[in-house]
Amino acid sequence: MNDLNYVLLSGNLTRDPKFSYMGPDAVLCTFSIAVNRSYSDKKPSERTSEDWKTKTSFVSIESWGNVAESCGRHLSKGRGVRVVGRLKQTTWKEDGLPREKMTVVAEHVEFQPDRKKETVTVVDADEKAKMSSENQEEQAVPAEEKPAEEVVEESQETEKTPF
Repeated sequence: MNDLNYVLLSGNLTRDPKFSYMGPDAVLCTFSIAVNRSYSDKKPSERTSEDWKTKTSFVSIESWGNVAESCGRHLSKGRGVRVVGRLKQTTWKEDGLPREKMTVVAEHVEFQPDRKKETVTVVDADEKAKMSSENQEEQAVPAEEKPAEEVVEESQETEKTPF
């Protein structure tokens, strides 16, 4: 049987992210989000709008590499995000007692529109690496040598929208 470790969350940052370098090539960005769940104890046929309750869960998120760099630049307290990732469980002993914590390791982060800018930005580690390598290749070729179609496409590029 194949194991599945996949998480999809949508919520708002509860604090500004913490950004740090763990080594020359290891970048870490940690933050937490509040995720709301609405529910009602009544049967669907008996529910009214006043019957709905909200339960909030607070989830710790960590991102690495290119995703971490983008999160560190674009996120701040209150900003909405969608996170796709996997669960990671950490265990340790404190004062002789076993402790554990569940964290989501983000592999894809989508920034919801900033109230000031009203744009959506999507960050995916594979995509960011691809864009980075394409930019390096483009810098090596002068614009005069590019076909006219490529130059037009580049000038019309915009940020990605959600799927």
